[in-house]
Amino acid sequence: MENLGFRPSRFGLDIHGLNNVERAHWNLGTPELFERALQRAEGQLTKHGAFIALTGEHTGRSPNDRFVVDEPTTREDIWWGDVNKPISVKHFNQLHEKMLSYLNGCEVFIHNCYAGADMANRIKVRVITENAWHNLFARNMFIQPSADELDDFEPDFTVLQAPSVNADPAVDGTTSPTFILVNLAERIILVGGSAYAGEIKKSIFSIMNYLMPPREILPMHCSANIGLEGDSAIFFGLSGTGKTTLSADSSRILIGDDEHGWGANGLFNFEGGCYAKTINLTHESEPEIYDLCHTFGSIIENVMMDLNTRELDFFDSTYSENGRVSYDISKVPNASTTSRGGHPKNIIMLTCDAFGVLPPISQLTPDQAMYHFLSGYTAKVAGTERGLKEPAATFSTCFGAPFMPRHPTVYANLLGNKMAEHDAKCWLVNTGWSGGGYGVGERMKIAYTRAMVNAALNGSLGEVEIFQDPNFGVLVPQTCPDVPTEVLNPRNTWSDGSAYDSQARNLTQRFEGNFKQFEDHVDDGVRAAAIRAAA
Repeated sequence: MENLGFRPSRFGLDIHGLNNVERAHWNLGTPELFERALQRAEGQLTKHGAFIALTGEHTGRSPNDRFVVDEPTTREDIWWGDVNKPISVKHFNQLHEKMLSYLNGCEVFIHNCYAGADMANRIKVRVITENAWHNLFARNMFIQPSADELDDFEPDFTVLQAPSVNADPAVDGTTSPTFILVNLAERIILVGGSAYAGEIKKSIFSIMNYLMPPREILPMHCSANIGLEGDSAIFFGLSGTGKTTLSADSSRILIGDDEHGWGANGLFNFEGGCYAKTINLTHESEPEIYDLCHTFGSIIENVMMDLNTRELDFFDSTYSENGRVSYDISKVPNASTTSRGGHPKNIIMLTCDAFGVLPPISQLTPDQAMYHFLSGYTAKVAGTERGLKEPAATFSTCFGAPFMPRHPTVYANLLGNKMAEHDAKCWLVNTGWSGGGYGVGERMKIAYTRAMVNAALNGSLGEVEIFQDPNFGVLVPQTCPDVPTEVLNPRNTWSDGSAYDSQARNLTQRFEGNFKQFEDHVDDGVRAAAIRAAA
């Protein structure tokens, strides 16, 4: 076995059962990973020096192919069900051996990195991939150790990722040839049959979501930033609801765009990079993200490129609605140098309402905040998951159910306690449809959403008159700077008020039905804040 690259750890590949790889590339820098990926024909260069790759059949996460190993030491901690599906130790071992058998004899790329900007609560992650560009993705997305830290780097968790390795569902206990297996006891994640890079980062997010709650740290699927006065804010929301877009505000300091912890000392980013959607991206709408799509070191996934000019076309969704760009957060002009912030003063819960009936912004009481956190209502946006062609209404508890191994009330109780301790205000922001549901109305203008969020963060919304929405009980401001008044009351944007009323009743029924699973796990205040359908 030939070791190539920078500073292999003394805890080598043999601890993973990889003793016969053809070549092992350790901790390569960005230029060399670019070179290797191009030499191996894994992708191409764009006009401005970014690397572009296509991920084939899988252009988004494959949640139906994700499993958690059912074993005695962690069994009682897991929220088993559709999100955390069990797989046996036997089947995990079979696929682990299949993965090792394939990687032994291959050229592999290894990157040692950290998850967690809080040094007291970070974990050491080793990502071993068959492709150079997936290792570059890991380099972009996680936190880099110093050169001296690489010598004795012993991973806490290891990701083995090989798109070329497929499961046999009849033998291996999976639902398809694709598999994402999390073994908490062995501290190993297997990713096979999918080249979608997001599976790597989300698997580590799931690990952090398991490890942090016993430390009284709330792990969150959110973006976060800091105002000029030092006021932190967090933005909850599923993919496509605007976390990255709204947190990338040049007037505020970016902590991170997707995954954070809230502990005793405030907020900290789990990651060292950003992974932004690119569909319909323009310089006018999102200048920072647009510029970073045209920067050396960035990775573009599943975006159309003119083969002659090497120009990117963000409006062409031939490959996917879920085109992505990955980049090191240090390249963001207004990024925090520490990836940390104080306790948040404002919490923004983003929802993409496909029915077009939720107010574009409303304030929540603490009990309502707990309720909406557990509900996690939004619409899955086309392309973020395999086979999804148009927005579909869904409830994803904690605004990130696919990544939450523990019962949702574990996370909700942490949120409620921290909101109370630090007197944080909470706002529900609808970035979905206005004037009608999907196919009839229009998506809320990002300029309006930015104006509403800015007014919430700077305190001006706290000084205007409010009314209580009759369907959802939330407190809606009657005016907002730079936003037409009629936009704030969703019923006023519909041409047919009775059609609005019908759709609102439909959604309240969905809220009521979804919350039944949590009613016995929350206190009286949260139960009283629950949305009830009109008789």
